Amino acid sequence: MATLKQIRRRIESTKSTKKITRAMKLVAAAKLRRAQENMERAKPYANRIKDVIYDLAMHTGREEHPLLQVRKEDKALLIVVTSDRGLCGGFNSNINRRAEKYVNTGEGGHQEVSLALIGKKGRDYFRRRDVDIRKEYMDVLSEPTLERAADIGQEIIAEYIDGGLDAAYIVYNEFKSAVSQKVVVEKLLPIDPGDEDPNGETDGSEFEYEPSMAAILESVLPLYVNVRLYFAVLESLAAEMGARMTAMENATKNAGDMIRSLTLKFNKARQAAITTEMLEIVGGAEALK
Repeated sequence: MATLKQIRRRIESTKSTKKITRAMKLVAAAKLRRAQENMERAKPYANRIKDVIYDLAMHTGREEHPLLQVRKEDKALLIVVTSDRGLCGGFNSNINRRAEKYVNTGEGGHQEVSLALIGKKGRDYFRRRDVDIRKEYMDVLSEPTLERAADIGQEIIAEYIDGGLDAAYIVYNEFKSAVSQKVVVEKLLPIDPGDEDPNGETDGSEFEYEPSMAAILESVLPLYVNVRLYFAVLESLAAEMGARMTAMENATKNAGDMIRSLTLKFNKARQAAITTEMLEIVGGAEALK
C-alpha cells in the first residue's frame, strides 16, 4: 500500500502535469486561430486560380500542357504531410496508417509508389518500414510559407515533366473544426481542371489572352500546384493544432480526475493512520491501569 508521502508526491506531480497540459492547450488554441486566418486568406486565391485553369482548359484542351495531360499512372508519388511534434492524439498515426494502406494495398493501381515526407513524424514512421522514400522535407510546418511550398512543388513538377512520375497525390488531415479532422488522399498531378466551372461563374464568353493561352498556362499551372501544396500544409497545421488542443484538454481533465481520486485516497489513508494511532494510545493507556 502506498504511504502518505508517496501519495502526496503523486498529487504534486499530477498538479504540475496539469499546469503544463493547460498551458499547451492555450498555446495550441492561439496557433489554431493564426492557422485559420492564414487558410482564409489563401482560400480565395487558390479558388480563383482554379477558375482560370478551368477557363483556359475549356478553350485550349487538356493536352495543351504536360501538367494537364492524363497518362497511365504507373509511377506515383505520395506526399505525406505529418507534424514535427507529437502530443496531438491520433493526428499523425491516422495519416501514416492511411498512407501505408495506400501503398500496401495497391489502392491506386500503380506499379511503383514512392513517398515524399513532409514532417518528422512521417519520416520517423516510414524509415522503419519497407517503403521507397524519395524525398524528405523537414521544418516546413514550423514556419509555412508559399516560397517553401514552391520549392517542393517545383521539384515534383520537374520530375513529372521529365517522366520520372506519372501522378502525384497528397495525404493530409483536412481541417473541419477544432475537434474534427479528416484524412484525405487528393490528386495533385496531373491537374484536373474539372468538367464544370468550380463556382458556376463562367458564362461562355470568349476572352483574348496576352501574350497567349499557352504562355498563361505555362505560368498558372505550376503556380496552382505550389498554392495547392501550400494550402494543404496550412490545413494540416490547423488540423494539428485542433487535435493538440483537444488532446491537451482531455489530458487536463484526466489530470483533474486523478488529483481528486488521489486526494480522496490520501484522506482515507491519513484517517486510517490517525485511527491506528488513537487505538494504540488507548491500548497503551489501558495497559497502564
